[in-house]
Amino acid sequence: MDWPTQITQAAQRISGYLRQTPVMQIDLPGVKTPVSLKLEHLQHTGSFKARGAFNTLLSGPVPKAGIVAASGGNHGAAVAYAARHLGHPARIYVPEIAGPAKIALIRDLGADLVVVPGAYAQAAAEALEWQKNTGAMQIHAYDAPATVAGQGTLFREWQLDQGLRADTLFVAVGGGGLVAGALGWFQGQRRIVAVEPTGAPTLHTALRQGADVQVEVGGVAANALGARQIGRICYDLAQHQGLAPLLVSDEEIVHAQTWLWRNARLLVEPAGAAALAALMAGHYRPAPTEHVAVLLCGANLAPDPLASMAG
Repeated sequence: MDWPTQITQAAQRISGYLRQTPVMQIDLPGVKTPVSLKLEHLQHTGSFKARGAFNTLLSGPVPKAGIVAASGGNHGAAVAYAARHLGHPARIYVPEIAGPAKIALIRDLGADLVVVPGAYAQAAAEALEWQKNTGAMQIHAYDAPATVAGQGTLFREWQLDQGLRADTLFVAVGGGGLVAGALGWFQGQRRIVAVEPTGAPTLHTALRQGADVQVEVGGVAANALGARQIGRICYDLAQHQGLAPLLVSDEEIVHAQTWLWRNARLLVEPAGAAALAALMAGHYRPAPTEHVAVLLCGANLAPDPLASMAG
């Protein structure tokens, strides 16, 4: 797959539908050079997922039966947003662990929402059954070329439009669509550091035991980074490029999340802070002149911190 070409075409396709999310510099304790942050948590619906959703829906015809997706929350919100914007009906399956804030967001975006017991795997199974019965178009959360190419537009934007200088980029991993987009775009020209929670070491385990292995997932970031099996696209790219994921604890994630709020007034969900947590906890120590960048990928906290103020 010629990923740079696919990502460039995706960027052209979705132009006008997405925000160019800002970049800022911060001084981080223990890091000698300023750290570049990409604030993708400010994207439509609060995560990078809108990129893949729009790219998929704009890549070809959508059946009359509409769209179906399974999601831990952020993907479902992105699909619901893109579907509403483009005039397509959408049915979204989410597990109970998605949490009330993400469930409410999807419902508010007008999708036909189905909350299922258990974790993401059950939601995925029911979405597949709906697709088979109705002919609806399924948008996979992370393991489809159009999804990965859409997510890759984030890194193209960061590099070509916003002058990314970093030698090393930190990216959180759930099912792997986002980090696959980074690997596909940079093609080994930048060091990519994949970061997973200890409670959901999906890529970490797959690279040791094989692509088909499934893991038990849990922890503070499970509703966004809790895929039980890594996407095959991510696995192949990670294996080819020699990726070695870092693991961060729940305590390290919450510490990074709290630090971002207290020191930069950036409010992100646990998944959005996971990549920074690896750097703050010292799991990776940059060289004195090494330029480092971190992607903040999601802002949908559970519970909604302002829910009690809603009129």
